[in-house]
Amino acid sequence: MNNTELLNALECVLFVSGEPVLIEELCKLFDVTMLEMTSMLSQASKLYEEQDRGVLLHITEESVQLVSNKKYSKYVEELLQPTQSRTFSQALLETLTIVAYRQPITRAEIDFIRGVRSEYSVSQLMKQGFIKECGRKDIVGKPQLLCTTDKFLRKFGLNTLSDLPNYDLLSDPNRLSLPDDDEKELIDTV
Repeated sequence: MNNTELLNALECVLFVSGEPVLIEELCKLFDVTMLEMTSMLSQASKLYEEQDRGVLLHITEESVQLVSNKKYSKYVEELLQPTQSRTFSQALLETLTIVAYRQPITRAEIDFIRGVRSEYSVSQLMKQGFIKECGRKDIVGKPQLLCTTDKFLRKFGLNTLSDLPNYDLLSDPNRLSLPDDDEKELIDTV
């Protein structure tokens, strides 16, 4: 199979799946190495962006998904008239933010930071697939450590955790100057 056929087959698989596909699974499917698959995904992603296509690749560390180009979202919304998606409550959003910035973290540590019990928020975020157990802390009782998932990255349009806005930059009480344009863009995404 030549490179063009391989890219076309990859696009077909991602389209039919409709869901994120693990990059490891794609390597097995196409009998290529992780390096070759990463290169192929990068090439396809760049091609889609250069051609300003209606679909783009959303690539995380673990998976890849064919997604609609936000530039054309008004047409999709007009056609489908989607129902409002459920929003996060303040408690869920606070808990998710703490996990995202402090992971791996225990529920007790989340409770301490929030100043209230977070048992319900943690259970709901786990049930919805935004956080997961990622080990046990080596202390008495061995409490579970929590971290964000690939679904969290996709929901918030992030490729990696390093794409999160800089918490220190946003929370510095000694900062006297107004943010520059790049920093305003970061603040707007929070």
